[in-house]
Amino acid sequence: MFLYLLDRAGVAVFSISGVLAARDRDLDLLGVIVVAAITAIGGGTLRDLLLNRHPIFWVTDASYLTVIIVSAVVTIIYVRRWPPPGVILLVADALGLALFALSGAQYAEAAQCPPLIVILMGTITGVMGGIIRDVITARVPLILRREIYATAAIAGVVVYLLLQAIDVPRAIAFGSGMVTVVVLRLVAIRWNLHLPVFRHRE
Repeated sequence: MFLYLLDRAGVAVFSISGVLAARDRDLDLLGVIVVAAITAIGGGTLRDLLLNRHPIFWVTDASYLTVIIVSAVVTIIYVRRWPPPGVILLVADALGLALFALSGAQYAEAAQCPPLIVILMGTITGVMGGIIRDVITARVPLILRREIYATAAIAGVVVYLLLQAIDVPRAIAFGSGMVTVVVLRLVAIRWNLHLPVFRHRE
């Protein structure tokens, strides 16, 4: 039940981030909802394909699409009346990244994957929806902008696994992993931190 609710929270947050990313791209209502949907389920869909989980989660449970549509419509109505500051997109994206990275890791754990694959699946679940969203809305994906983005997802899943390895209760390990992702992402945004750039010196 916890994982079920967590998935819906992540879908709602990433749906909101999809709407915020599409709001200045001259899309109609259907176009905005499509962007929201792809943002919300893109990472989970790829995760399920890689883990050979069939049918895909949102195909058998239409409540995911209901959450996406409701979240998108409410966000559209809200931003038409009260335009949000630009930082809201980054905050929503950080929350979605954390929720999906940790839920993706738990799905991989449930499939009895080794720790490295758990980290990979968590990262893919967290970042892929945002990558597709940015490509569709003609933005350079965050993961390609020297941003601490995928790195934050990796760090959060690693913290989650390490805490469980030393017998910390799973709920506490999960919360600590989420906090790690959000804090790293927002600190990197606030102080413009990024990973070193590889350059070849001749």
